[in-house]
Parts: sequence; C-alpha cells; structure tokens
Amino acid sequence: MKFPGRRRHKHYFPVEAKDPLTNQLNASDKLQRSYITGIDQIVVDIEAKVDQAFLDEFQLRRGMSQVIDSDITNALYDRLKLNDMIDYEFAGGTIGNTMHNYSVLADDRSVLLGVMSENIKIGSYAYRFLCNTSSRVDLDYLQPVDGPIGRCFTLIDDTGERTFAISAGLMNHLRPESIDQELIENSSALVISAYLMRTQGSETMTEATMQAVKYANDASVPVVLTLGTKFLIEQDPTWWASFVEKHVDILAMNEEEGLAITGFEDPLLAADKALDWVDLVICTAGEKGLFMAGYIDEQFKRETEYPLLPGAIPDFNRYEFSRAMRKIDCQQPIRAYSHTAPFMGGPDSIKNTNGAGDCALAAVLHDLSANVYHKLNVGNSAKHQQPAMTYSSLAQISKYANRASFEVLVQHSPRLSRGLPEREDCLEQVYWEQ
Repeated sequence: MKFPGRRRHKHYFPVEAKDPLTNQLNASDKLQRSYITGIDQIVVDIEAKVDQAFLDEFQLRRGMSQVIDSDITNALYDRLKLNDMIDYEFAGGTIGNTMHNYSVLADDRSVLLGVMSENIKIGSYAYRFLCNTSSRVDLDYLQPVDGPIGRCFTLIDDTGERTFAISAGLMNHLRPESIDQELIENSSALVISAYLMRTQGSETMTEATMQAVKYANDASVPVVLTLGTKFLIEQDPTWWASFVEKHVDILAMNEEEGLAITGFEDPLLAADKALDWVDLVICTAGEKGLFMAGYIDEQFKRETEYPLLPGAIPDFNRYEFSRAMRKIDCQQPIRAYSHTAPFMGGPDSIKNTNGAGDCALAAVLHDLSANVYHKLNVGNSAKHQQPAMTYSSLAQISKYANRASFEVLVQHSPRLSRGLPEREDCLEQVYWEQ
C-alpha cells in the first residue's frame, strides 16, 4: 500500500512486501494486507451532448436520475449512435468508480460486489467494464447472471446540466447469499450508495445490501454511505436520516444532498447536523471546496496551525489537526471540522464533474485503510495509542481528497488512469509542505 497523500511524516510506514525493517522485526511474518469492499450496480456510463428537444422526445426530466425500460434504452442508444452524439463510453457506477480510484491511489486491493454477465462477448458492455477497471480491484466475488449489466446515459445540455437515464438490465439482481460474510467482516470498510435502495419487483439488490450492512455492523466494520443524488433523498429524507443513524458510520455527500437530508443549505451546518447520526462526514461543495467533520477525544485534540476560519460555526477549524475517532471510543467527544479550498483555485476548464466526489471519497478510504494496514503491521507504534479511525488528521485528509478530485475534474473519465504525481508541476508544491 502506498502512503496516503504526501508530506513529511514522522511515523514509519511499511510500503512493500519485502520491507527490510519489518522483516528484521518480524522475520517469520509477511506484511498483512488491508482492503475495502464495495457493493454496486455494475453499469457502463455513456455520455452525450443533447438539447431539450431530445430530452422531451424520450420523456426524460431535465436534471434528474430516472430508470428507463429496455425499449426506450435501445431507441435512445440507436438514436445517439445514428447521429454520432456519443462522446465517451466508460465503466461506471458510483461505487465501482470509488473502488477503482481507491486501488489506483493506494496501489492495493479492493473488492467489488455486484453482478456480471456470465457470457461476455468482445465489445459488449460487460467487456468494456472489465477492460476499464483496475487490475487491483478484485472482481472474483461478482455474481454471474444470464443477461446484461446496466447502462447509464449521462445526457448533458448546453448549460452543463446533467440528466441521467438508467437501463437496469440485471444489475439489481445481486442475491443475499452471494454476500461473503468473512469477506465483509475482515474489510477495513464497507462502501454502499443510496442507489442500492432503489429497487422494485423481483430485484434483490436492496436485500443483499442490507445483508452486507448487517455483517459489517455486527463486526464493527465502518459502513460508508455515499448519497449519490439529491432527488432520491428528497423523496423521503426522514427515512434516510433514520437509516443513516442506525447503520452508517461515514457519510459522503455534496451540498445539495446535504440540504436534502439535513435541511441545511450551508455545507458546514449540514455536516454538523450529520454528526448527530454518524462519526465522520465528507461534504463536497463545488467551488467552495471540501468540508469534513468528525469526532475527536478531548485528550487527543490538536489545534490547527492555520488561520482560524469564520463561518456558521465560529473558528470551526480549530481542531482540524486532530485524527478522527468513533464517537463511542471518545471519553469526552468533541466535534472537529476542516475545510480545504479547491486545489489551485479549481481547474481552468472543468471537463467532467461526474465522479469527482467518488474520487474524493476514495482518498478518504485510502487513509482509513492505511490506518488499519499500519496497525496490522506496526501495532506497537505510538500512532495507535489513540484509537483513531484515520491515519491522518482531518486537515490532511481534506487536502488529499481535494487534490485527488481535481484529477477527475480535468479529464473526461470519472476514473483515474494513474496515481497522483510524485511532484507537482506547478508552484503549488507548497500545498503538500504545509
């Protein structure tokens, strides 16, 4: 596993299988590995530029995410192909993107659960998904199905507004018995999305997801939920708040989804409200940057060396140099917050916003898994006298997540093709030196 982010660090971090120092300390042991597990609707993303008349023709509501049947799917795809309107076709899925980006950043294993077509033809959607997923993502636990995986059309109008049309195929037919209990119990985290709860009829994805969540909750494995879209949350915010409080440990959202579930438009207040339910919150807020909120223990608090920031919560970043903890592990829990402005003020030209939040979450998961990895291999380190969830401070994780998401904003694909550069090609090298 790679070190999470980049900085001058004091603690020894084992970085490869044959590490001289670790081998001297534990001559008979190999490095133990940590991994994260995610459940997703396996889909291929198809991106195209359209106008309002096109959306009206196929009865699609602008700016919303909606499920379409196979007849509309085929007609839509044929029309896009006929008029040469398709810009890109990528492996997709919010959790699939997160697992891929995690494995690229960490250079280590993640496990993806879902369904995959049993018979795969060259050039098919299933084939494209496999070809565009990191080899570090373990796909051995996918459940085979006799039929197609999903397709997600991302239709972008002249204003940049995105309309999503989803053809489910058999992507929602993951069965509860396909969930490996031991796999979940040994994970550093279980990652799910709100989309997994949007099933109907004979689809079993929601049931399978709840089975995995139960395994994780019983084994005290952190459950990470990414909300995905405000429209889904707005349908029943009370139910979602109750679900998050009962089952989720880490919540990832953007400011619109935060407003939908908490009622607060300010991302800082939305993150603060979410701490009523969970232990750690990541809230991306577009040009405002990225906010994080979590719990720390009074005895482990560390004050920031950066200027204190004004906001709805005065001096909210006072303890951002602290490492996040589960509230239950704190004797005297304190709420801590952090904010990082967009890297380099944001890109000159944003080519894609789809997947930027997934990449930020992947960076957070890298840090969380790195903490487990370090504890497994250097358990007697002073680093672990504090029962922290993360390896790094809130400030450092926020910085890392922000930098990672920048890479997605400046490319068309929601998936990273390489890790972060070893050295920045700009004056912002100081970004990591602080």
